[in-house]
Amino acid sequence: MGIRTLVAMLVVALVVIGALATQESYKVFMPGLLQGAVLTIEIAILGSLLAIVMGVLAALARMYGPAPLRWLATVYVEIFRGTSALVQLFWLFFVLPQFGVTLNAFLVAVLALGLNVGAYGSEVVRGAIQSVARGQWEACTALNMSRPQMLRRIILPQAFVAMIPPWGNLFIELLKSTALVSLITLSDLAFKAQQMNQNTFKTIPIFTLVLLMYLAMSLVVTIGMRFLERRASLGLARGKAA
Repeated sequence: MGIRTLVAMLVVALVVIGALATQESYKVFMPGLLQGAVLTIEIAILGSLLAIVMGVLAALARMYGPAPLRWLATVYVEIFRGTSALVQLFWLFFVLPQFGVTLNAFLVAVLALGLNVGAYGSEVVRGAIQSVARGQWEACTALNMSRPQMLRRIILPQAFVAMIPPWGNLFIELLKSTALVSLITLSDLAFKAQQMNQNTFKTIPIFTLVLLMYLAMSLVVTIGMRFLERRASLGLARGKAA
């Protein structure tokens, strides 16, 4: 699906949200839902940044790190890929205080979702690095580059293009997973919707707005990643041509 189609879908979603927000049965819910959406976006952005950092570090540690780092990175990836994000969220929020470590709910949400997605992202990074043609590695070796120089100047820029689509999918999954944070007392978009529904029983208008708002946020992520992929591909093509 092209960027223009995605932009058109986003515009339609925003227009529909705006139209519904002017109707008497819908507009009363908008302030609270927008407040929850802001918190959802904050958690998604910070969690995504943490996921990128952890994904890259874990992948490089598993591929090129010394034995202790490889072991730690493998343990991290397997634990966070092999257990539920909900359980991880509960463990950080309810179990850590039993060991004298108490974190606020917002920090727990960012850590749990970021670490969870970062574990999956490490495999994306590792696969992208391994997909770079063997000749590129051999050329770097012929130029007497060190491994850090190879990765920074030649390998990672090429691998970056291959990482973008799967990372986009992971960011959308993280965005949708923010609905779990309502279970640790955070008033995100899902929590606000559930709270309003319990108080008013206006199920159709509330969850119609919520569905459209999640769709709009997901489309923004998809469009951003498609644009980034296009720019990165053009830059790589220019680099090869040069």
